[in-house]
Amino acid sequence: MGATILQIGHYVFEVYYWLILIAIFGSWFPRFHESKVGIWIRKLVEPYLGFFRKFIPPLGPIDFSPIIALLALRYVGVFALEGLRQSLNVIGI
Repeated sequence: MGATILQIGHYVFEVYYWLILIAIFGSWFPRFHESKVGIWIRKLVEPYLGFFRKFIPPLGPIDFSPIIALLALRYVGVFALEGLRQSLNVIGI
């Protein structure tokens, strides 16, 4: 049971990571953000990316905030899943 919960948590972080990557690469194609898929992905990832854009302004045409956001997501995912694993061990699942 505990392994299944951890695996679901891992999949959630992985899917969100890939959605951010799709949004980043989709920004290279102007019509992507006008498509239904592009709009859906942007609605999911923009709140997270917007947080980083507040603190890391673009340097000319290059926006480094998505790179920092992806790194932060990886580290938060590792720490969150490790905390979840230890919590599940404590309660005996």
